[in-house]
Amino acid sequence: MGSKMIAVAGKGGTGKTTFTALVLREIVNAKKAAILAVDADPNANLNEALGLEIDNTIAEAVDSVKANKIPTGMTKETFIEWQLSQSLIETKYVDLLVLGVPTGQGCYCYPNDLLRRHLEKLRENYDYVVTDNEAGLEHLSRQVVQDIDYFFIISDASARGIRSAGRVKQIVDTLHTNVHNIYLVVTKVMETGIDDLMGEIEATGLQLAGTIPYDPQVAEYDLKGKALYELPESSSAVMAVKEIITKVGV
Repeated sequence: MGSKMIAVAGKGGTGKTTFTALVLREIVNAKKAAILAVDADPNANLNEALGLEIDNTIAEAVDSVKANKIPTGMTKETFIEWQLSQSLIETKYVDLLVLGVPTGQGCYCYPNDLLRRHLEKLRENYDYVVTDNEAGLEHLSRQVVQDIDYFFIISDASARGIRSAGRVKQIVDTLHTNVHNIYLVVTKVMETGIDDLMGEIEATGLQLAGTIPYDPQVAEYDLKGKALYELPESSSAVMAVKEIITKVGV
């Protein structure tokens, strides 16, 4: 049995990275599995949510190849594969790969192809691969991330946010990536609930996996720069994410 691929997407500010970190937290606590987290958002901050420091990114490896900073006697492919392996942050519970933002010019088709093959190899070593994606889904459109078991689209509790989530679904529907299950998760829900948004949600064609209430503890951790991964069990966001992934069968 291969690894399960979980992808998370949504526009900035919806709580996408918070959701990703708490999904990872729950899998670690409930499954005791080998887990790879991939931060594919250019505004990379999953490492902060997990309380991890990053030294190298995939983008830096790509830039090194583009700048021909290849040691004498080493092929381009061998060099970038070595760089990719150096970019992996290994911890006791979760390993992390940060894609970052390339700074050079020109086509990155070749490095993207190498990255895709690298991820395919890495997947063999893990039970779960969880990716935090940018809203534009560039790495999915280039098929760097493929064959997704669970795709969560995150929206805040606003009509504008729900419509944006619907547009993300439309992008996913046009991709050549195999997506087995796709869900909507609505975050930052106030006590009044989301009854007024049900029409908008139905219009997206997305299945609602659940909601996450506005959690003052999340806001406090963000304010103080504390790792969201370390939120207590009593956190309403933690409990909501646990309920969601149990419901969908992750």
